[in-house]
Amino acid sequence: MDIDTFKDYFSAVDDNRQSAKITYPLFDLLFASLCAVIAGSKGWYEIREYILGHHEWFKRNGMFKDGIPADDIIARAISTIEPSVFQACFIDWMKAVHQMTDGQVVAIDGKTLKGSYNREDRSSTIHMVSAYASENHLVLGQLKTDEKSNEISAIPELIRLLDLRGALVTIDAMACQTTIAKTILEQGGDYLLAVKQNQGKLANAITAAFSEQRRTFNDDVVFEHGHGRTESLQCYIIDKECLSGDFTRWPSLQSLVMVESLRVEKERPMSLEYRYYISSKSLTADEASRAIRSHWGIESMHWVLDVNMGEDACQIYKDNGAANVACLRHMASNMVRAEPTKISLVAKQKRCLMNPSFLEKVLAAGIPAMVEK
Repeated sequence: MDIDTFKDYFSAVDDNRQSAKITYPLFDLLFASLCAVIAGSKGWYEIREYILGHHEWFKRNGMFKDGIPADDIIARAISTIEPSVFQACFIDWMKAVHQMTDGQVVAIDGKTLKGSYNREDRSSTIHMVSAYASENHLVLGQLKTDEKSNEISAIPELIRLLDLRGALVTIDAMACQTTIAKTILEQGGDYLLAVKQNQGKLANAITAAFSEQRRTFNDDVVFEHGHGRTESLQCYIIDKECLSGDFTRWPSLQSLVMVESLRVEKERPMSLEYRYYISSKSLTADEASRAIRSHWGIESMHWVLDVNMGEDACQIYKDNGAANVACLRHMASNMVRAEPTKISLVAKQKRCLMNPSFLEKVLAAGIPAMVEK
């Protein structure tokens, strides 16, 4: 475990507290909070209790030699950190520990932190946009949306912070925007964007392009059975050379994709649905199907954050506390997943809570000790 390497990657995080009133170094509080969140802590009180319970371990690592901070001291210190700086450090750290492979799917999606609103202003709830490497189950970066903005403007900001060379970036239909497509290409990636009626002309053109495929029944259709339903998914591709219609607004467009979903459930009528996508990469039907399925891995990550790490139930909201603790949860999730022991995330968290030596294994798996910035 190389704590100094972690300190190096997060050295840009400034301590905004009054220097005359500082008893506990910011790094000690930040690192201890990360350890506590890895071990399942969900709020300031639990973070403080974790430090108290493992005080001897922290002292052996050069921290909290003069006592344990109160939970409100931890809260004030973490809440004063500027989220954009903290998140930029996180992204640099992930660039060091994660090697992008050609064609790897990076899913981008937003999530609302339901308990993060100011108690006098329900509309102040924080929204985060995250980039997720579906194959490796790692958050590559996140960005808090500006109060006066929304997800559409935050996504290009996040993309510009990432190294996307070789990646296939998937985003849902709300973010099907030419500006976002161009930004992905500028960062070295390809895009696979869902298309709905928010892009009316594009949706009409792609629907017309696939009219022949919708009229033709595929005899090779394969049905899957499970969870009380029978379902078939078929993927169709139209390459750039075969395109008809006006798609000139979309930079480097190479493929149109249609997914036909036929579903039969007990005591419900049969449903037939078509979903459409555009891509700057020349894709086969199998490649497109895998990428579209991989995109939904980010929803499983959101589920882990809510169910295993209590994100939606978290009542932290003052100052920058909610955004910074959300970043700590992403860091904790990445580090726990990177540790190779074949047990569940929750089981790993419990081992970290009970056994500092297992926490050290998790930290060693997640800190880029052998990588230079």
